[in-house]
Amino acid sequence: MGGNDPASGGTAAADDLLCRRRRALAASYRLFYDEPVHLVRGDGCWLFDADGERYLDAYNNVAVVGHARAEVVDAMYAQAARLNTHTRYLSEPVVEYAERLLAHFPAHLAQAIFTCTGSEANDLACRIATSWTGRAGFIVTKNAYHGTTTATAALSPSLHADTPASVRTVAAPNPREEGAEAAGRFAADVTAAAERLHADGVGFAGLIVDTILSSEGVWAEPRGLLAPAADAAHAAGGLVIADEVQAGFGRLGDGMWGFARHDLRPDLVTLGKPMGNGHPISGVIGRRDVFDAFGSRERYFNTFGGNPVSAAVGLAVLDVIERDGLVAHAGATGAHMRAELTDLASRHPGIGDVRGSGLFLAVELADPETGAPASERTARVVNEMRRERVLISATGPSGNVLKIRPPLVFDAEQSVLLSRALDDALTATEA
Repeated sequence: MGGNDPASGGTAAADDLLCRRRRALAASYRLFYDEPVHLVRGDGCWLFDADGERYLDAYNNVAVVGHARAEVVDAMYAQAARLNTHTRYLSEPVVEYAERLLAHFPAHLAQAIFTCTGSEANDLACRIATSWTGRAGFIVTKNAYHGTTTATAALSPSLHADTPASVRTVAAPNPREEGAEAAGRFAADVTAAAERLHADGVGFAGLIVDTILSSEGVWAEPRGLLAPAADAAHAAGGLVIADEVQAGFGRLGDGMWGFARHDLRPDLVTLGKPMGNGHPISGVIGRRDVFDAFGSRERYFNTFGGNPVSAAVGLAVLDVIERDGLVAHAGATGAHMRAELTDLASRHPGIGDVRGSGLFLAVELADPETGAPASERTARVVNEMRRERVLISATGPSGNVLKIRPPLVFDAEQSVLLSRALDDALTATEA
């Protein structure tokens, strides 16, 4: 593979860049892969490194309609060349984007507040829930990830071992291990956690859940899996916050939002990552009465949240998703890819499960004899795939679940390339 020769100029340049990065950037940053990739350009589902090598991107849901999508770039440029300011002035693009976006939600989710990142959106949603209920306690799953602000990091046990007294963690539903009991057990745990928050004097403000349970190993099925827990949260007096930062915008292939798959009626929905195809825009969609109550008590202003350039970008992303039928496309391509992955499972005993929906798929690797999570092998597979120039990652509490989450323009031919690379990577790591 070009660029791997230690004497090559490309590698020397990458080594120099890596040294400069280590000097200039904090140690808390991380890089993907044992051999980092120095990317310089993107086009659709392809990424290109400094040596001109092409990589198939099967991981970045941020570029939901493809890297460097012309319609999105053009919309960004045109609005930036005209005007960019904030929401304290009237702005047609901002209002139009809110109207277009809300048209994709149930009627009870009637208003939007725009922010810049998914972390900001989740932070604001929790602030609104605290204001509405007058209580400070939240329930999350044990390996959840909801953001990097002080408030959302506290709701992200995947980042650290300790959680504050205002947060209770519950085991995510695991239909593979628990079967039909998964949803009921999850709901019972939510009820018990809410009762503990009330008993401790913290009070229960809300349940926040990633609707694809991505950091828990990706669980899309069975349909309705999360609904009993949401009902339990409402019965305990809390709000339900559906985190759609990863699952949203048609990724699951059967609708725009993951919460609909589970018949949830969330009070607040948080959006991020794919909303701007890489441009930093996010938001909270919610009930009008909840927003009205929040607005009567507190001021919220975000200088860049909902600026006209971001709104123009968001509109362009919606245009492409709607015009090109990308939700249905994600469903069809995802079904094709899942069939290929299931065929691989029949030939590789180390694959314990293939699951997911649309273009959010997971391949769980386990020891074929003991069933124990094959965490180390999973990391090797990810790095072997990188050497095959196919980019994926891993997730789950044990890090043994391959996470496949390409742009929605991923096609059947690219799916075949991915499955062949994975076949080779699994073979290479079987010893």
